[in-house]
Amino acid sequence: MRVPLKSGNVRIPNETMRLIITTFGGVIFGFFLGIISPKLSSTKINLTYIESKYHGLSTQALFDALNPLKANKVGSNKAKGAKIWTPTNPKGAETLPPGIVSSRSDIYPRRLWGHPDEDLTIKPKYLVAFTVGYNQKDNIDAAVKKFSNNFTIVLFHYDGVTSEWDEFEWSKRAIHRFLHPDIVAPYDYIFIWDEDLGVEHFNAEEYIKIVRKHGLEISQPGLDPDSIGLTWAMTMKRNDTEIHTRTQERTGWCTDLHLPPCAAFVEIMATVFSRNAWRCVWHMIQNDLVHGWGLDFYLRRCVETPHEKIGVVDAQWIVHQGIPSLRNQTFSMGQEDIGLAPWKGVRERCKKEWSMFQNRMTDAEKAYYESMGISTTDITYGMDPSDFRR
Repeated sequence: MRVPLKSGNVRIPNETMRLIITTFGGVIFGFFLGIISPKLSSTKINLTYIESKYHGLSTQALFDALNPLKANKVGSNKAKGAKIWTPTNPKGAETLPPGIVSSRSDIYPRRLWGHPDEDLTIKPKYLVAFTVGYNQKDNIDAAVKKFSNNFTIVLFHYDGVTSEWDEFEWSKRAIHRFLHPDIVAPYDYIFIWDEDLGVEHFNAEEYIKIVRKHGLEISQPGLDPDSIGLTWAMTMKRNDTEIHTRTQERTGWCTDLHLPPCAAFVEIMATVFSRNAWRCVWHMIQNDLVHGWGLDFYLRRCVETPHEKIGVVDAQWIVHQGIPSLRNQTFSMGQEDIGLAPWKGVRERCKKEWSMFQNRMTDAEKAYYESMGISTTDITYGMDPSDFRR
């Protein structure tokens, strides 16, 4: 008969086996530790470098920052060999994933510190731009003060004098650059004004309210009847209405009562554009035609139902003071050499540019219509500059 074993005899084999497994596991662990120790050492060096570069961050914060990098590394391995090509991206950015492409820029002044979401205490919704010469600084100062912090101020310096404007507090937040549509995309409305405008009876915020109310895409304040150089009946302030979008002009000036200068017309002097209208108008601007004459007759190309959406705001009006500061400039003109006063040289250039612009627009429209198989016989292209007397 077999004698039962004592409990101590049963535990001996289990303890022996546990000891063997533990010993074997330790050997394996030590082996792998020896293999990967160079990599651990390298990692330690890299972290030391990073900590020295970003002094002040905790080690845990550094590890937290590195976690997304490790995730990206895994993703890159999975997508190895794949290429990104997004033809709908802007030209030159096709190799970027669409989610990283910014669709627009802005000209907001930002800090170099703090959280980006806290940079702007006020985010302007509108933009006003003035063409300026330093001799008219007091006039511009008075005009700028009519615009609240809801407006970004832009100055175009035709005389090259810029730093002297720093005497005005508001000049420190003014922008000195041009108005590409992608840059001004954050703004609902863009004001592009001359320098010689009296603004005693003008309130910018009230003006915006009226423009929104009537759905005007392109507009201007009415001109006081006493304004100097008042040319067009359309731009003259009326006393019996908040806005107007059409008028009666001199005999022969309007071939169609729905076309300029009887309707769908404001003057390039104190123009206000909606964001969408400006994007279109921008592409009509000709680099070599510096005065912009004739452009106002074709603003209608940038607006649906222009005889309704282009108009003059009578309830907020301005005075055109007619200060000929630009015409008095003699730099680089050489007009004296041919016996022509500088202001006459400027005026002749303006008229010439109007004809050139109209010819370019007419040729472009004819080419388009002909390419579509449409007859151009009965199409009205605009007022003939030779009919203009001023």
